[in-house]
Amino acid sequence: MIFSTLEHILSHISFSIVSIVITIFFISLSVDEIVGLYDSSEKGMIATFFCITGLLVTRWIYSGHFPLSDLYESFIFLSWSFSIIHMVPYFKKHKNYLSAITAPSTFFTQGFATSGLLTEMHQSEIVVPALQSQWLMMHVSMMILSYAALLCGSLLSVALLVITLRKAIRIFSKKNKFLNESFSFVEIQYMNERSNVLLNTSFFSSRNYYRAQLIHQLDQWSYRIISLGFIFLTIGILSGAVWANEAWGSYWNWDPKETWAFITWTLFAIYLHARTNKNWESFNCAIVASIGFLIIWICYFGVNLLGIGLHSYGSFNLH
Repeated sequence: MIFSTLEHILSHISFSIVSIVITIFFISLSVDEIVGLYDSSEKGMIATFFCITGLLVTRWIYSGHFPLSDLYESFIFLSWSFSIIHMVPYFKKHKNYLSAITAPSTFFTQGFATSGLLTEMHQSEIVVPALQSQWLMMHVSMMILSYAALLCGSLLSVALLVITLRKAIRIFSKKNKFLNESFSFVEIQYMNERSNVLLNTSFFSSRNYYRAQLIHQLDQWSYRIISLGFIFLTIGILSGAVWANEAWGSYWNWDPKETWAFITWTLFAIYLHARTNKNWESFNCAIVASIGFLIIWICYFGVNLLGIGLHSYGSFNLH
């Protein structure tokens, strides 16, 4: 009873803190003059991390098994993984471009876990025999960590695509406007517009420079995080194959979960291979990673809604 109450308190505290963090983050985006907002949001995420850690440890103690046996526990672990990824750049003293992704991701996963949809799963139950293995911690934790890293990397690629497309649309619209006006006005007006363009050249070139820098940094961060997630995913699949051989007598059974995990692995292998090809631009690689965002959610959540396969042990159970 005490552990259950403590878990309930920590769950709501962590959700409340991350909600405040998101509010502070959006305020800091619009009001740069307020000093300390960024540090406050970062410290809030650290507090969220410790609250979720305490929640997982508490559930582990009173349930007697590693807390990754159902959808509720996996979402809590996923939000914990997002908070870890969020803190890595902070402790390395780098500017945290991930905060725009990791903080909302922690908020939504934590909110979904504490929502009424998963109320029945809040109470820990005895795990099924297939999950009573030492491989549970190794396999499932690696898979969830890979999902968190790959989702963050994919969302960074989505941001890269949005910025690049907005830039292309803006250039195209300005070019059309310039052509239309050049044929619509007299020569004096045309020359005046050309002079205005020359006056604003330094401003636009500076803005384009910073935009190009941002695109480059998003591309680099996406590549690094996806590379890390790919390593976790590979370890998770290999450990799962060993566990499957012990539990079912076969390393691979082409179960829906296994099939989509293989599809996910193949897609991000294509992304990493494309990064080594100099003929592929970052925009094309970002398209592949953006597709991966949907594939991950199908593998992680969508397949289990079908309720079929060796990895389905009941309604909404993931492993």
